[in-house]
Amino acid sequence: MCVVAFAWNTHPRWRLVLAGNRDEFHARPSAALAGWEDAPGVYAGRDLEGGGTWLGVDVRGRCALVTNVRDPRAPQDGRSRGLLASDYLRGGEGAEAYAQALAPQAAAFRPFNLLLFDAQACCWLSNHPQRLARPVDGVHVLSNGQLDAPWPKALALGVSLAEWLEGTPEDTSFRLLFAALADDTPWPDVYLPDTGIGLERERLLSPAFIRGREYGTRASTVVALDRAGGGIVEERRWGPDGAPLGRTRLELPAA
Repeated sequence: MCVVAFAWNTHPRWRLVLAGNRDEFHARPSAALAGWEDAPGVYAGRDLEGGGTWLGVDVRGRCALVTNVRDPRAPQDGRSRGLLASDYLRGGEGAEAYAQALAPQAAAFRPFNLLLFDAQACCWLSNHPQRLARPVDGVHVLSNGQLDAPWPKALALGVSLAEWLEGTPEDTSFRLLFAALADDTPWPDVYLPDTGIGLERERLLSPAFIRGREYGTRASTVVALDRAGGGIVEERRWGPDGAPLGRTRLELPAA
């Protein structure tokens, strides 16, 4: 994923609400959100090159999401970060236990942010610029920097999530959230982060939704998991220049 807003343990019905976009090269092979035949009970998209996932859930009400950390100076020769999310969903550990077990090995992976959710806890882990791990509560945003770094597209998405929670949390079409994820308006230069990639590329990557021929938004996803153990996951997929490629909506039964 490249931008996400999430609310953990803030709403009487929804234990977790998460909205995010995955940006990637369009040539990188990927599979749509679906149940995994080799991991019964796991529902996720799949990176067919690295083997992992950027975002997924399971029938136990767990969820995992990973983003990269944007730093051109950082080494990129580690293990695929998508395996962090898929290994969590394949296993039986809770969020806190997995985070504790992973921490000593975090440096072996390419720079990442990892969010882990189960029925009791949410944990955030990162290995760049230093190793960090902590429990999280409330409403937060994440892009390709640190948790809650004030990147404008992330902050705007967080505002839309707060509005949805306050005004329309029974609207499970998620119109407001998908509209926010579809916002392709570039941000003024004064608001942009400086991540070492140059101003022109910062501008290109500044919107929530990136329309590009070679690189752009590949998937927009909303996850809503309720306190009874069920929930909804909807993924909308995009091709070059933002062309729609289809959508998948899964309704998970209560545990």
